[in-house]
Amino acid sequence: MKYDDAVLNMWTKAKADGALTALGEKLGPDVEKIMKANFLMGYGVSGISTPGYGNLTQVGINEHKQLAARLLTRLPDLFNNLGTRQIQIMNSGQDRAVDSSQFFAGSLASNKPAISALVTTPVIDRFQLYFHKLKASTDPVSDTSSINYATLMASIDYQAFAAATDSTGYGTEVATKIAAVRATAAIKTAARAVLERLFSTDFLDKIDAGTYSFSNNSTRSYTSADGLFTNTLTGDGKTKIKSSVDAAALIYELYIIAPGLVNETGVDFSVYMPLEQAPQFAYLQDIDDFYNKGPSASEYGTLTYKMAGSLLKDFFSEVDNIAAGTTDRAARLRFTHAEVMIPFAAIVGLPGASTPLPKAQTFSYDNSDWRGETVSPMATNVQWDVFRNTSGTLLVRMLFNEKEADFKAACDSARYTTGSRYYDFAKLKACYYPS
Repeated sequence: MKYDDAVLNMWTKAKADGALTALGEKLGPDVEKIMKANFLMGYGVSGISTPGYGNLTQVGINEHKQLAARLLTRLPDLFNNLGTRQIQIMNSGQDRAVDSSQFFAGSLASNKPAISALVTTPVIDRFQLYFHKLKASTDPVSDTSSINYATLMASIDYQAFAAATDSTGYGTEVATKIAAVRATAAIKTAARAVLERLFSTDFLDKIDAGTYSFSNNSTRSYTSADGLFTNTLTGDGKTKIKSSVDAAALIYELYIIAPGLVNETGVDFSVYMPLEQAPQFAYLQDIDDFYNKGPSASEYGTLTYKMAGSLLKDFFSEVDNIAAGTTDRAARLRFTHAEVMIPFAAIVGLPGASTPLPKAQTFSYDNSDWRGETVSPMATNVQWDVFRNTSGTLLVRMLFNEKEADFKAACDSARYTTGSRYYDFAKLKACYYPS
């Protein structure tokens, strides 16, 4: 429980104070529907071992199944002629990524039964797929010359950056920049516009004055319809509402997850987040992700995405194997998280995902084309398709969210022909890893 519990606690106090509008009266029951769905998420669903928060919704399950089906349709020559070539599954070891990999692999097998025997047992690789939380104590690497060691060190540096509290820390600079944006009149006005449709001005004034504050500190229980499963949780108190901006930002969090829960709740949360104000709160999320996961400030160098180097290297290593004549694998399929996908998009140099800003500037929609909705939507994916043409040249095509995408502009000379999105692999590798 995070923003759902904090918002529900705020709503409960407003109801007790008689401070709800007619629309506001509906907010609490809808939040509780979302909360209950998360408490029971995955119960009775084949393939989900531990029900509760963090599991795939039915939308998420369907997305992975459909992604797999489209992969088979896109590359019929590959998947109709596998022979004994294997399909390797990798994941981060975290619940939702594990389940995503299983539903994806299951869809491959159900759409093409002959594949079933060729799908390997999933491999957990935190250095590629959970690199933002590596620790020397739990992820030790003895070979200091290895790519995993470099990734571990980059992860440690990144975590120190994100957690910095001293005045010279990069993380502190970013936090200060984000706090300044949240304090702007435009954001405060947008927050009030959202909330005054739901709560009385007197109630909101008490929040902004510090008289009222709320957090996710409840203990709640929900039981499945058949009475056979009960989940009880206590919030950690870390998600706080101390201002109107905090409250509106948490309502926005519920607004963006509600579509993924449509099968479980039927809740249309858009009535609580007007389209006029929604972009303001999307921006609050985007500025955080841009600086803490994405290309960030130019002066920080590669600090926020250097740790994605192991994953990028593995992409190239897989194609190296094909170039060397090793074709025992037909595909390597990896399942991970936004905290990995955003830095990976930056290190690859994907358009709209990799351009930093000078530290003197603050990220905005006017000075950057970075957008969370395109860089890291739900079920975001990067796929490399590998071909060999009739003259024997190995070519690579990249798809970003299933659309053909360019590699970084510095590698334009590796295009097979001018304007082509097929790249000569040898030239592409030389561009990313110059000798």
